[in-house]
This record gives sequence, structure tokens and C-alpha cells, in this order.
Amino acid sequence: MATYDELQIGDSASFTKTLSETDIYLFAGITGDLNPAHVDAVSAAGGMFKQRIAHGMLSASFISTVLAMRLPGPGTIYVGQDLQFRGPVFIGDTITARVECTEKLDQRKWAKFKTTVTNQDGKLVVAGEATVIPPAG
Repeated sequence: MATYDELQIGDSASFTKTLSETDIYLFAGITGDLNPAHVDAVSAAGGMFKQRIAHGMLSASFISTVLAMRLPGPGTIYVGQDLQFRGPVFIGDTITARVECTEKLDQRKWAKFKTTVTNQDGKLVVAGEATVIPPAG
């Protein structure tokens, strides 16, 4: 964990996970997003990617994992996130969410982070910027 005062520009952390079919179905069930692109192999085979893809927000949710559990860590309050989805994530892909502190906002004691998610080939699949309130200490 890093409090606002301990946090340094350039500090980074990551989280890696291999996505399973179960992950896709659980996320679909929790969110209600049953888009055939995610849950129907026959329908997805005729689509843009020719196979089922993970929900973009599932991949992006691992950014929250890094911010909440690694850097700044427990007690962090997530206040904003800009996202761009850059590529598909397939069942069986291993993705890595990474955050890097890019700015400290002294007046409010907030921090900004570059956020990325890459697949096992190093391809960028999600890019963005998060704003958080780090733990007070």
C-alpha cells in the first residue's frame, strides 16, 4: 500500500489473469450482459472476431484490482476512469492490467494513473487513465 505522501510519479504495479469460460459466464450473469458475442459460440462464429470474446468491461475491471489491492492499495477510492478498447480478448488469453502513477494532485491529494491491459502477446487491448484518492495513511 502507498499513501498519497508515499506515492511517487513512475510507481507501477500489475495483475495478471488467464480468462476462462467460467469467468465470462459469471461476469455475464452478474452484469446481465448476455450479448451473443460473449456467450453464444455459434452466433459469435459468424461475427467480427469469429469466436466468443470477453466483455471489454471484464478486462478493464482488472485495472480496479490493481488500484484497490496493489497500488495505491487497500483504502483507495476510485473516482474516474477513461477507457479505450483497442482489441479483443478471447477465452484462454492471459491478460495483464498495469497502472503507473503519472500525476499527483496536491490540492486534493488525488493521483492520476496511466492504465493499460495487454494480452499474452504484449498487444494493448485496453488503454486509459484513472483518477483515485489514495489512502490517507
